Amino acid sequence: MLKHRGFPGRLPGSDYQFVIRRSNPKGVTPLIKRERYRDRRPPDKRADLAFMAALWAHFGTEPFERGNLDAGRLSWLFGREVLPYDDPFDPESYEALLIINEPVARASFPEAFDDNEDWA
Repeated sequence: MLKHRGFPGRLPGSDYQFVIRRSNPKGVTPLIKRERYRDRRPPDKRADLAFMAALWAHFGTEPFERGNLDAGRLSWLFGREVLPYDDPFDPESYEALLIINEPVARASFPEAFDDNEDWA
């Protein structure tokens, strides 16, 4: 499992995790598309925004390996702002390649792309 050095471990001041420390001995947690409803709590929305900003700052438009990115946090963006890069895509692989869907991500999280904000 690739460890993304320099990627923030969590949302500052919270328990919202962005990376995992070690691979799951019971098997890889699959990436799924989770529905984001309008009535989500503000801390959940801030965590999504900060995670998207960290992804953009760390990877930009380049494809990236899933590695040690948290499957739960990634699943909130998967299928919309973050898309599979591989075909066929294996949702249960730490080596799976992903890419940011920039137009959708900019529409969903415009603040994550502001140069004057330091989310990560």
